[in-house]
Amino acid sequence: MLIGYSCWGFLGDGIIDTPDGGRSHRRPLVDGLRDRGHEIVFLQPNRDLVEAGDDLTGSYHWDAGLPDIDALMLEWRWPIAGRNTTPCSSPGHICDLHRQQQLLDRYTAPGIPTLLWDKDRQLAPGDPLRRLANVAVAEPALCPSPGAVSLLFPVADTVLDAADPAALAALPRDLPLVYVGNQYDRDDAFDRYFVPASSRHAHVVAGKWPDTQHWPEVNFIGRVGFPSGQALHRRAVATVLLLPDRYAQIGHMTQRLFEAVLAGCLPLTPISIRDAARFTPTELHISDGADASRALDHLTGVLGTRVHERLLAACLQRLDLFRLSRQLDTIEGLLASLTANVRHERVAW
Repeated sequence: MLIGYSCWGFLGDGIIDTPDGGRSHRRPLVDGLRDRGHEIVFLQPNRDLVEAGDDLTGSYHWDAGLPDIDALMLEWRWPIAGRNTTPCSSPGHICDLHRQQQLLDRYTAPGIPTLLWDKDRQLAPGDPLRRLANVAVAEPALCPSPGAVSLLFPVADTVLDAADPAALAALPRDLPLVYVGNQYDRDDAFDRYFVPASSRHAHVVAGKWPDTQHWPEVNFIGRVGFPSGQALHRRAVATVLLLPDRYAQIGHMTQRLFEAVLAGCLPLTPISIRDAARFTPTELHISDGADASRALDHLTGVLGTRVHERLLAACLQRLDLFRLSRQLDTIEGLLASLTANVRHERVAW
């Protein structure tokens, strides 16, 4: 199939001054689809080239027009006041939302199979798109919303198969605790799980945290580039999986889990996350900040040992949930079903 792909993000490392959690999984997903014989055309602006100066046009194709496609895949965008809800000529305006609507009008409304990946759970429960026979809604959650299907953030099979817990356990680690990610809707989880542990252990918090006045003792270093975030994970003993409640309730795990584990950074996991045991072993589960601090005491004491290696192996085993081939099977199955629905409706008409 020729799949038109709409995303407001990067295939490469991108730039520092922007949130884009897709940088660790978008390119493996696209490459996986191409390896299975599909063609991909990107339908949003080429931000890699325009903003990051990273010319990938020799390997990937962007189209600012409305080319003929067989299916549309959207990383769902939503209104953000002052950014994409303003007139196109306004200072600071980004046109992702306007372009998405243009794509919906051109492709989805006439019946082109459309896979809507609601990666941030922003599509309203009653949105009419959910009722269209040519639209499937997917969420990166183990227990997605009613009517949606599970499509997790992917990790390349080759990366998972090559991961070596012994080698990861042997790496030197001079930073007990790290968090790499942005503040968005994480204040309660941060206050409950991370802050008490950070008061007793050296730590770093990297990302966009515009409101930090409640935690003057926490070492916030601001945004860092994607490679620098990965370097922090390779230095760190552990991180804490901080999820907004709307994610935790449905087992919606972000890419921070596998970014950390693949760097050998152990993920302390709040038990409030639904199906937590499917993501990490129970030895890494925490119920509050005191638990987190005790776990960190233990982990810093077993660095480089068989215990450390065993915990990393257990975490790596659970990443099989995110295996790229599994997610590709899901995408191909959904697109085949949507295509059949469209054909059936046309025949019936």
